[in-house]
Amino acid sequence: MTEEQPVLVDVTDGVMTITLNRPKAKNAVNLAVATAVAAALEELDSNDDIRVAILTGAGGSFCAGMDLKAFVTGEMPVIPGRGFGGLAECSPKKPLIAAVEGYALAGGLELMISCDLIVAAEDAQFGITEVKRGLVAGAGGLMKLPRQIPPRLAMEMALTGEFSSAQRAMDMGLINRVVPSGTALDTARELAVQIGANGPLAVRVSKQVMMEQEDWSTDEMWAKQQELVNPVFVSADAIEGATAFAEKRAPNWTGK
Repeated sequence: MTEEQPVLVDVTDGVMTITLNRPKAKNAVNLAVATAVAAALEELDSNDDIRVAILTGAGGSFCAGMDLKAFVTGEMPVIPGRGFGGLAECSPKKPLIAAVEGYALAGGLELMISCDLIVAAEDAQFGITEVKRGLVAGAGGLMKLPRQIPPRLAMEMALTGEFSSAQRAMDMGLINRVVPSGTALDTARELAVQIGANGPLAVRVSKQVMMEQEDWSTDEMWAKQQELVNPVFVSADAIEGATAFAEKRAPNWTGK
């Protein structure tokens, strides 16, 4: 891979792979990276031929966070409406899987936890290390981590800035799979294929309900859910799924 393009995007068999491509800088995020990631995610959600995406990094590392050299010159890798890295404040409607090798630190971890599923190499390292540089994990680490792992463990990560191993991250419930070094992307692709084989409308709405339900009260949650899922039950895909099951064949999804 070259470093001519800050982000590489590939679409194969309905799976988009977004690769942060600044290996010499451990894929640190500058404005060019953020802009390219945002564009890729716009394409993901607008293109019906793409079912799921994977976010990964080139050169054996996921992302070391914000490009501090660019930061001291006044550059901020933030996209209006999407936040840090073009992702932190706006999750795509379709599933996004992080494939992590090496380091996912500071803003890199915040991009990782903005994904829906996480596959990590057994020697990967994780941390919100901003406090070690006199900064604050303002791209979601302080808000999302306590919702994804026990709050006391999130507090420890935020205040110490120390690294956590893949095994500890797995034990905390932060990641989905720990795999041999060098195979995170392959495993993420396997998950992507499994997701892509399902009804795209059902997948999208399932993610939407799970993302939005955190803000629903007990009194309103069933009504809110019905509002979103009712159209799925009367969709062409629902009929096709039931018909394909009865006919013992693979369904032909239209996303409608």
